[in-house]
Formats: sequence, structure tokens, C-alpha cells
Amino acid sequence: MKRRSGIKIVMQLIGLVKPMWLIMTGAVILGVIGYLCATFITILGGYGLLGVLGVQTKMSLHTVFIVVAALAVLRGALRYGEQAGNHYIAFRLLALIRDKVFQKLRKLAPAKLEGKDKGNLIAILTSDIELLEVFYAHTISPVCIAVLTCAVMIAFFASYHPALALIALAGYVTVGVILPMITSKMGKEDGNRYRNQFGEINTYFLDSIRGLREVIQYDCGEERLANIDQQSEALTKLQGRLKNCEGKARANCDCAILAFSFLMLMTSVYLFQKGMLNTEGVVISTISMLGSFGPVTALSNLANNLLHTFASGNRVLELLEEEPLIQEVEEKGAEPSFDGFHIKDLTFSYKQGEEEEQILSDVSLEIPKNGILGIVGKSGSGKSTLIKLLMRFWDAEKGEISISGKPIKEWSTNGLRALESYVIQDTYLFEDTIENNVKLARLGSTHEQVVEACKKANIHEWIESLPNGYDTVIGEGNHQLSGGERQRIGIARAFLHNSEVILLDEPTSNLDSLNEAEILKVLKEQQKDKTIILVSHRQSTMKIADRVIRMKEGRAS
Repeated sequence: MKRRSGIKIVMQLIGLVKPMWLIMTGAVILGVIGYLCATFITILGGYGLLGVLGVQTKMSLHTVFIVVAALAVLRGALRYGEQAGNHYIAFRLLALIRDKVFQKLRKLAPAKLEGKDKGNLIAILTSDIELLEVFYAHTISPVCIAVLTCAVMIAFFASYHPALALIALAGYVTVGVILPMITSKMGKEDGNRYRNQFGEINTYFLDSIRGLREVIQYDCGEERLANIDQQSEALTKLQGRLKNCEGKARANCDCAILAFSFLMLMTSVYLFQKGMLNTEGVVISTISMLGSFGPVTALSNLANNLLHTFASGNRVLELLEEEPLIQEVEEKGAEPSFDGFHIKDLTFSYKQGEEEEQILSDVSLEIPKNGILGIVGKSGSGKSTLIKLLMRFWDAEKGEISISGKPIKEWSTNGLRALESYVIQDTYLFEDTIENNVKLARLGSTHEQVVEACKKANIHEWIESLPNGYDTVIGEGNHQLSGGERQRIGIARAFLHNSEVILLDEPTSNLDSLNEAEILKVLKEQQKDKTIILVSHRQSTMKIADRVIRMKEGRAS
């Protein structure tokens, strides 16, 4: 993973705030005035105390009480406005980031997501993005508020004596800048490791849940539980180290505040002894110093939370900056009418890091328009890979695929998706109704069109037998479907899509002979005006093919 400095992460995350800078500016102004109200309540308390002791001050005791009451009410209203503005920005930006992440995942799929750690992806989409709320709601605005508030307070101290202003400046810089930088440096590595290990344990949990039947069948639950305990313990240790770092940071912050407040007291007493400061200056400057650390203390405390936030931000930015292996092609006018595939000297290898596995080698093939082409071969011979290359899930490293005489790389992505339907062995079903799952192939389809597609896939009667028919909710945690039922819904999607090319990768592997025969019959009828490429191990499936080619060691014959 690419490691960015904290400053670079901050600048990249701040760049996303541009569309809402007006709201951010308003929140900062409200925050500055609010903190000044809170600080001057304490300062006015000092004036009141001096008035009670009979010391002549700039304000009468009666005026002090009125102003303190007004500032207290104003502080509450301003704090509400600041927080409302910051959280509005934060949640809008989180929605924007989620949208960007999903768009990026769509562009990365399937080539860049093949074999990706799913648990880490889930962690990025959920907890990592949620942690950015700390940055947008409690970091950007507080930093601006702290700088402006401290500038006002330094000017206030300077009205008594320049030396007091310098002490205040040193105190604010130490608590608000130096200590957070030290804390961030101390815990940065642990923060990154925590987020990565959190993603890894998510993956392990996900695998354990998905493979629960296998875990029970082979009685390896104790072993997996022990691994979960081991990973949890390692995560807890890391969290303990981060909490320890946080505790040290808070202690250092409190010590620094007391040290600079004591230094302010000693300096003001010295100036009083030299006749350069009166009693009011000694008392008010000391009280002001103690009560003005609110904004910078907030920054110091943020450094502890930002250990996680920066690690999460780095992971999100890493995903957003990842380049897809396949660049989408925008629309550039109408595509030529389909008249077949032309494959010449096609070579392709899967790359995993520095390792490379060649799957196809110098494959040349003509697939004319209309008819059924069967592809057979042993597992790993390149059958499915050839289908994926026709879908342009990957680009060939050598050779060329042309559709209607036009290289596949020049076809618009939308045009290619409209031209082809793709059915695989394992059909994924979303947690939704059966009708909406089928409609995924062509949004906006009518109920009648869905029914017609399901009839072709020989699943209509089964759907009608369900209590809620096409409105039955399926997917994770709902009505459980067999492999064959899932596969037939996938085939129904292909029929509904109604494309000129249908690519079928083991489409009947989970079907009994009766259902297979019904679907093959429909496919045979479709060959008059559709090009069907059929991958299967079953000899019965290949009987409907007009031509059968055999894949062997990455070559077609």
C-alpha cells in the first residue's frame, strides 16, 4: 500500500470540501465567535472577582453579570450552528465519497477485483469511510477555529504586554501543533496496521460465515474459532498500544497547559514587580491563559482519533487512485451492425504480482453471425477466459478481437454490454424480489416481458407456485434457492436482455436433464437471429451446437 504523509492525506481530503466551502466558512465563523464567548465568560469572571475584591477594573460588577449571561446564551446557539454546519458537510461528503468508491469499484471490476480481499473492501466501504466523519466534522473546522481564536487571544494578551502574547503563542503552538505531530508520529504505524488487520479479520469472518456448512461438515470449527481468537487478540494488543499513545498524549497536553499557565503567572508577577503591569493584568492574563486552551486542546485530542482516521483516509484514497486495467470507452457514434467475431493470434496470461500464468496462446477463430458455437475442453484450458475476453473483462496482451471488423477496444463500453449477454455457472441474486432480480438485465421491462423470459428459462411455473409469486424476496437471508433455480434465473436475465450475442459458461451445470432439455430447445430456436457461444463439459449440451471447437493447452482446434 502506498504510504502518504499526514499532510498529503489532509490536503487530498480537504480538496473534496470545495463544493461546500461557503457552509464551511459559516461554520468556522460561528465556531470562532462561540469559543471567544466561552473564553470571555471565564475572563469576565476574573473581572467580577476583582470587582468583589475592590480592585478598580474596566467593567463594573453589574455589567459583568449582564454580559456573562448574554455570552452564555450566545455560546449555546453558536455551538449548535457550528456543529450543525460541520455535520451537514461531513455526511454530505461521506455520501459523495461512497458514490466515488462505488463508481471506482465498477470501473475496476472485474479484472482488478478478481482475487481482491473482500473483507478489506467491506471495511473500506463501511468503517473506513465512516471514520472520515471525524475528519470532516471535527478536524477541518476546528483547525481553522483554533487558528483564528488563538490570533484574537494573542492580540488580547498583547494589549497587556508583548511578553504575555509571546508566551500565549508558544503555548498554543506547543499544545495545538507540536504535541499532535509527536502523537501522530508515535502512533502512525500502529494506526495503519490496525486498519489493515481489521480488514483481514473481516475477511476471515466473512469466509467462515460463507463456508459454515463446510466448517461443520469437516469439524474444523474449533480451529477457525482459535484463529479468530488469535487475530482478535492481536487486534486488541494494537488497540491497547493506540490507547496507551492516546493516554500519553492527553497527559502531555494537560502538563503543557499547566506549565504555560504557570509561566504566564510568573511572568505577569515579574512584570507587576517591575511596574510594567497592574493587578488586573496579572489576574486576567493568568485566568485567560488557563481558559483559552479550548480550541487547541480540541486539536490535541483530535490527534489521537486521527491515528485511525489517517489510516482509513489512506486506504480510501488508495482505492480511489487505483487505475483500472480496462479503460472504458465513451460513446462515439453508432456502433456497426453485428456480423460476427474475428479472433486473430490471441494470447493472454493472468498476472498475480510478479507471477504470470499463460492461459491462451495464439488463438485464431472466426465466429459468424447467428448459430450456436460450442466450446469444450478440460478445466484450465482457457474456455471461460476466452468468453471473458469477448466481454472485454480483460484485454489481450497479444493479438486482437474484432467485432464486425472493429477492434473490441474501440467499441463503446455501453455498446458492448448491449450487444452481449453473459451467463455464468454461479448466478448472484440480490436481496430483492424475483421480478426485480430478473429485471436487472433490462431495467424498465414490463411484468409481461419478465414472465416471457422466465418461461423461456423454464422457471415460470416454479415461480408461480410460490406464495408471493414474482414478488417473492430472494437472496441472502431470504428464500433459499437451489443451484438450478438460481441458474435458471440467470438464464432468464439473458433472455430478457435480448442481445444479439449470448455467452453461456456452463449454463446447465446445475440443471436436471428435463430442465436442461427445455432450455436447450429454446436456445436452438433462438439461433435463427442470435449468436450463441456455449461452454460446457456436458456432451448432451453440445448436441445443439452447429460447430464445436476444443480448447487444449490454450489453443483452439
